[in-house]
Amino acid sequence: MVDPRRLAVLVDAFAGALGQQPDLIARAPGRVNLIGEHTDYSDGFVMPMAINRDVLVAVRRRDDGQVRLHSVDYGGVSAFDVGDRVAHDGSLPWANYPRGVIHVLKTIGAAIGGFDLALTGNVPAGAGLSSSAAVEVATIEALDALFSLGLKTFDKARLGQRAEREFVGVACGIMDQAIAAAGRAGHALMLDCRTLETTLVPVESGLAVVVTDTSVVRGLVGSKYNDRRAECEASTAHFARSRPEVAALRDVTLGEVEAATGALGPVVSRRARHVVSENERVLTAEAAFRAGDLAEVGRLMVASHESLRDDFEVTVPELDLLVELACAVDGVYGARMTGAGFGGCTVAIMPVGVVDAYVAEVVPTYRARTGLEPRVFTCTASDGASVVG
Repeated sequence: MVDPRRLAVLVDAFAGALGQQPDLIARAPGRVNLIGEHTDYSDGFVMPMAINRDVLVAVRRRDDGQVRLHSVDYGGVSAFDVGDRVAHDGSLPWANYPRGVIHVLKTIGAAIGGFDLALTGNVPAGAGLSSSAAVEVATIEALDALFSLGLKTFDKARLGQRAEREFVGVACGIMDQAIAAAGRAGHALMLDCRTLETTLVPVESGLAVVVTDTSVVRGLVGSKYNDRRAECEASTAHFARSRPEVAALRDVTLGEVEAATGALGPVVSRRARHVVSENERVLTAEAAFRAGDLAEVGRLMVASHESLRDDFEVTVPELDLLVELACAVDGVYGARMTGAGFGGCTVAIMPVGVVDAYVAEVVPTYRARTGLEPRVFTCTASDGASVVG
């Protein structure tokens, strides 16, 4: 349920910046990944959860072929003709996410005309909660409804991924757009990133999923995210030379990685070891969730963080500190970084009754040791993209 006040603010902003009223409003949620990090672009397994923070996109048809994009949160109007080649907007970086969507829709021959679009969101940008995928999928959801495109759920996810990869320039996997499109309230989503098969994993009502923002903002395009993907592809290429059936690290065992350390070199072998071991942790965590063994889920989350820190090298000291502080709170099952890393957020799981103690112990200690102000969000599992007005 979207807060009616947010809808009213968006409608007023739409009218103020673009004139008249929107035809419809769509939403798509951010996400927190419970476990399974940097595995999606290696055809692996992930377990994200759509959260109760989202991006809202309002749209209205135009009959002159013009596209006008407005951000309520950042300001400005980015305009072009829908018949022209879609170019980047160097002065309004936020506009490149909806522009990327328009670009990929045009490549598949989608019958879209001119339109006005305004967007707003409460998913923190740069925090690892996938605000970019929420923008992409909400834009696709809105345009699908506005122009009756008939897109299926995973069509929307794939198109959002293409927008990020081909236009924005981040070589992301499918996870973020998939959970934004296909999330289900009360559940996490076990996603096989090769087949796109999904299984709902119930999240107990008494379990709190607590996200803490380090306040260390990272930008994926300018980070080492693409380097990590290239390192995974290099290790895949090594194994494929002797086993042509290897299409991704999904197809490699931990024993094979250990045996190939000399040939891969220390850095690439560590990257491969993380991905292969992380896939095993995700599968084990799914079984533990279903068995109600939250202590085991927590143990796996901590092991995931340690692997991301030591083998994949995508944490920063602030993330490591938050995990350490979280695990010292009595009653917390486990914690780990979530998202691409290099800053952003941690996720911790705990009984609902422990949240106040977590905030009281972690926030002042983190502030004192880093000089940064952490933001804490208690998240509930949300539905995926939909038209809401």
